[in-house]
Amino acid sequence: MQDIETIWKQILEKLELRISSVSFMLWIKTIKPLEIDENENFILVAQSVTAKNQILRNFLDKINDCANEVTGKDFKITVLDQNEEVEYLKNNKVDEKNSSKNEEKSPFKEKFTFDNFVVGKSNQFVYAAARTVAEHPGKRYNPLFIYGGVGLGKTHLLHAIGNYIHEFSPNLKIMYVTCEQFTNDYIASLYSPTKNKSIMEFRGKYRNLDVLMVDDIQFISRGKETQEEFFHTFNELIMNNKQIIICSDRPPKDIETLEDRLRSRFSSGLIHDIQAPDIETRIAILHKKSQLEKYYAEDEVINYIAERVDSNIRELEGKLSEVYFLATLNGKKVATMEEAKEVFTKEPNEEVKNDLTTDKIINTVCDYFNISYQDIIGKKKNKEVVVPRMIAIYLINDLLNLPLVVIGKIFGKRDHTTIMHSRNKITSELQTNKKMQNLVNDIKGLL
Repeated sequence: MQDIETIWKQILEKLELRISSVSFMLWIKTIKPLEIDENENFILVAQSVTAKNQILRNFLDKINDCANEVTGKDFKITVLDQNEEVEYLKNNKVDEKNSSKNEEKSPFKEKFTFDNFVVGKSNQFVYAAARTVAEHPGKRYNPLFIYGGVGLGKTHLLHAIGNYIHEFSPNLKIMYVTCEQFTNDYIASLYSPTKNKSIMEFRGKYRNLDVLMVDDIQFISRGKETQEEFFHTFNELIMNNKQIIICSDRPPKDIETLEDRLRSRFSSGLIHDIQAPDIETRIAILHKKSQLEKYYAEDEVINYIAERVDSNIRELEGKLSEVYFLATLNGKKVATMEEAKEVFTKEPNEEVKNDLTTDKIINTVCDYFNISYQDIIGKKKNKEVVVPRMIAIYLINDLLNLPLVVIGKIFGKRDHTTIMHSRNKITSELQTNKKMQNLVNDIKGLL
């Protein structure tokens, strides 16, 4: 007999012709075939209790008929929900080839774990809440809403939750998305040539989950349709005891674009902030970074960096990377105060910062890359212009701390999500790309 995945694919092809497209996308396509046991029981797994009940009530006979047509055998169809699947797998040895729940590589960043998260006074409560949610998804603190400034560890905690669940509850279906990605997926489904089918696929993707994590919810669209779709997605997951974790740079009450009903839903669980780390925690973070990345630095250097950077963990770790990189260029295996002081003296002082303008930053970037002002703020998408544009956006945000919406208007009235992507892209590159570090430092020096 063919393997179960091939059989199920053929059954789906027949079912799609016999069931309405809406019902097929929402209830049938999300079914997972588990195994055909020795007693010819065809075991299927539904994505939720609600889905299981719908299948048993409305579609079981059609599934049975199609299975018989494909295989010529009179199978007994058994439908499990995901909790029942866990018990079934404990009590039965399922052929790994027949199980579509094979071990998959985690989509979460390996380094972002609970063990690598440095706990201090500023984050101990939110850490405890995140750990509890990871250990008991859907049962405690649902939804969990984490807020705080840029670079304080919110994304680290989301990935830590994902890594923990992936390791200890691999049967659970987890998704991490940014608010921008959710919005773009929904808009794409609306403008698809097969609109109804695409919307059903979108809903199947986001509602048939055990854990949904949404980052940067403060960027949720003002559009009523997007918020309404998120509202119904939220309700569907909560109603089925599925875990929702949301991150933002501010609490729900301060998100201006948020509708009252969503603000109310977000406030129904646990809301907690993550604050800037104190000096002891910053020192501990730098020591942890040194261990993970094998950045060797004198204790005096660690203390010096911790004293100079007091608000942003990304910047804190970035400075350690710069100092160690400079030490390697100087032929040293251990970074010393010589490199630390050189890195920090490159920074513009407050008087220089006060003289900076967006035009000065853009013109400096244009001169450095030998491109025109109109090119950098215009629509060109070739690499020779896109990279300088992203660097200019990053520098304006970093040095002038202007709102993303304002920066977007400067760069040809671009959407704030595009500006955020550019800023985040360069921020990420600066962590590992030595060439990018040199480019940005050179331009900062010119400024």
